Amino acid sequence: MLMAHRIALDPNNRQATHLARAAGVARFAYNWGLTEWKRQYEAWKTDSNLPKPSQTSLRRQLNAIKRERFPWMLEVTKNAPQMAIIQLGQAMQNFFAGRARYPVFRKKGRDDRFSITNDQFRVEGRRIHIPNLGWVRMRESLRFTGKIMSATVSRVAGRWFVSIAVDTADPPNRPAENQGAVGVDLGVSMLATFSTAEVVPGPKPHRALFVRLRRLSRSLSRKKKGSGNRRKAREKLARLHARIANIRADALHKLTADLTRRFNTIGIEDLNVSGMLRNHHLARSIADVGFFEFRRQLEYKARRRGRTVVVADLWFASSKMCSACGSMREEMPLSARQWTCPVCGAHHERDLNAARNLAAYAVSSTVSACGGEGAGAGPVTGAKPAPVKQEASTKTT
Repeated sequence: MLMAHRIALDPNNRQATHLARAAGVARFAYNWGLTEWKRQYEAWKTDSNLPKPSQTSLRRQLNAIKRERFPWMLEVTKNAPQMAIIQLGQAMQNFFAGRARYPVFRKKGRDDRFSITNDQFRVEGRRIHIPNLGWVRMRESLRFTGKIMSATVSRVAGRWFVSIAVDTADPPNRPAENQGAVGVDLGVSMLATFSTAEVVPGPKPHRALFVRLRRLSRSLSRKKKGSGNRRKAREKLARLHARIANIRADALHKLTADLTRRFNTIGIEDLNVSGMLRNHHLARSIADVGFFEFRRQLEYKARRRGRTVVVADLWFASSKMCSACGSMREEMPLSARQWTCPVCGAHHERDLNAARNLAAYAVSSTVSACGGEGAGAGPVTGAKPAPVKQEASTKTT
């Protein structure tokens, strides 16, 4: 199992300058390779006798000319330009396979990073040895044990980080409980509502820091382009954006870790986040919660612990259905936070009722009528396949 640990670096001024130079070399090599790829591909389309571009040929071409045309590349590790060309080849492969868009040029200040193979660096305690630079201090030691595969050094809002990928034999042992199934309803006012009546408030960092964010954005727009004051204002704004992202990620990591530690089966909704963001009255609040990131973290953490995540269908009426009797309301406006079932008279709180319906959906989806697991109407993550004698209508994500 490949796992990555992202650790903050603590370089001095000389080391930070060298890291920035290595990131610049990687960025230049990536942009040079993308330009050459376009040129060679257009030539190959007109004349099929010419060789088709590939990351291997581009790496050989760059190695042949860099000593004469780009001698400053030799000041940093050789992995910086080579790994950038390899990443370009992977991006092109994903594009032609229909998994991603066409690669774009990397930009200074936005794509400041470079990668190193495992034979070019080593980690000892709270420091890492980078070629042509030496030992650089890390804020913490590597958590995972196993074979180190690669490392990526990147700069975010003026701070340097290293992401070390480790091939671990087994997932790390963590204490886990088994409290059965739970339904989780995500919301804007509250981050999550459990079917157990637990409510998790969201930090809403963008809303909390919006006044300061707007002030710094306005200050940046008034600075002269190319001036030192504009650079300082841009760095201040970048640090604030990084702080907002870190607060949001911290809340989501704690929530998803708690869910996968306590519950064996977790039911969530398949939300159309891109469609929800078209509502300009709620788009900012929805983006501040991070619905997609919640699902991404929940699914990979559930796979690590052997848990099951059941994703209800997009049209599953979790809010309109009475969790007591199962009757369905025809309409349910978003402003109705509480309602009473006209059939059985049960009084519901909107989010808690939706979470209970998702919990029941998760249980019914993982246990079929003939006793097998995995049959149901929604996608199940980490579930066993349904019995052959019964037709399954689920998807495994």
